[in-house]
Amino acid sequence: MTTFSHRLMGASVLDVDTYEEVEADRTATAQALVVVLASSLAGGIGASGLVHDGHVALQGVFLWSAVALISWAAWALLVFEIGGRLLPEPETSVDVGELLRTIGFSSAPGVLRVFGVIPAIAIPVFALTTVWMLVAMVVAVRQALDYRSTARAIGVCLLGLVLALAIAVGLGLFLTPPLS
Repeated sequence: MTTFSHRLMGASVLDVDTYEEVEADRTATAQALVVVLASSLAGGIGASGLVHDGHVALQGVFLWSAVALISWAAWALLVFEIGGRLLPEPETSVDVGELLRTIGFSSAPGVLRVFGVIPAIAIPVFALTTVWMLVAMVVAVRQALDYRSTARAIGVCLLGLVLALAIAVGLGLFLTPPLS
């Protein structure tokens, strides 16, 4: 068994063995939760560079962190439903804990969103980390749902991401004060 920091690095560099280890280790659930919370908080801090010209407002950090966390939860639920129920392969075994642990660790690149607090690089940081997290999610889903087909994992993750982003945008529009 590897350390938490090794798991973070392994998940970030898309190491299949790390995802298999996390999938099998029931005690890694708390670690996966920490990764998701850290990624969400980093997203909330980094979002300041997108909307406040680098000024970190505590209220905005909490709001955007909550939106990031809710979006992740929506993405996870959608991946569970789409991947495990709508598009399973014959070998697919759906275990919520295994799936949540692996996709929790796939959020590791999201911790870099904290650098979005610098307005000049905020958009590239969010674009890069979104793509990176999507690719990590594909690896995580492929391992957790025992897919033979990477294409199926890509489809499940992309569909889940599009729907989760729609939820995030809707929440952001609903919860953000109007500009005046």
